Amino acid sequence: MAGPEPVDARDAVGTAQDDTLYVLTAVLLTPAQFPSVLGDDYPEACAALGLEPYAEGYGLVLGQDGEGARWTVVVDDVSLVAVAIASWDCGMDYDLSPDEGSVVVALPGWPLALAVAAPQVPAPHDPETAAGEPGPLRPPDPGQWGPAQRRLGADEVALRWMAWREQLGESDFAKPPERDGDGPGRGEGPMRGNGDGRGNGPMREDGSGHGDGSMGGGAPAAAEEERAGNRRGDDRHGRLRRVLAELRGYLEEPPPPGRVRSGFAPGGARTLRADGPGWSLVARTDDMAFVLLDEMPREVLPVGRGPNLPALLAALDAMAVRPA
Repeated sequence: MAGPEPVDARDAVGTAQDDTLYVLTAVLLTPAQFPSVLGDDYPEACAALGLEPYAEGYGLVLGQDGEGARWTVVVDDVSLVAVAIASWDCGMDYDLSPDEGSVVVALPGWPLALAVAAPQVPAPHDPETAAGEPGPLRPPDPGQWGPAQRRLGADEVALRWMAWREQLGESDFAKPPERDGDGPGRGEGPMRGNGDGRGNGPMREDGSGHGDGSMGGGAPAAAEEERAGNRRGDDRHGRLRRVLAELRGYLEEPPPPGRVRSGFAPGGARTLRADGPGWSLVARTDDMAFVLLDEMPREVLPVGRGPNLPALLAALDAMAVRPA
């Protein structure tokens, strides 16, 4: 989330060392809105920072001290941080200066990667920590793949929904399934749609695949490749069925706060973000869904709307937490 321009980052709050913090940006940590890099739900995100998961939430103020060290200052004045973020998003200046009494804790490092720096101070670096104390917060390594990168990938799909959705036409979900084939679903940009470059077609919410009906050349090598592609498709579809089953389970036994979140989408629809053990889902209540999995690095798997997905998404939206 963008903060003020670096040259204007002259707002300050006190750190535990009574030093000056030059504020670069801020993010909310609430049940409805939190950095997904920290966890699958709000309690998990709070635990990553050693915080109690209070319902009111927190604000995270990221900046540098006078020596350039990175600090994350946690404050309990959520409204003040929310107003600052809204103002910055609108291109307006806002003096984010939380009262010293609202500071909960100052944590070394940043949990998010920032491309800005405070002017007239040394370059951003992690402060030294005493022996036995937790090390500085650090953003996840983008070259690796795991739960944090998977959740960040889902955030990116939600942010660039139309770019991903436009790769799939309505006809891709219109024909009855024949086999697992080379349907669309391959993504571009920081994440690819299918790691083997073939694609395995969108999956309908009822678990069926969609193919284009072509059968290949018929040679032994081509036939073996076809069978391998079908096996890969079955594997993907089995994993997607598991995700959908776990989502239905959320309707019977509500998950921890923040596990299912609902946000704005054009045309009166809602954008759903849901996470679970090893998976993340992004969906529009008036459209389809995309799934990312820990065991399938950097792949984005489409789930067609089908006959059952609309009701599932509507039920999840009804139980999801929403920004105030």
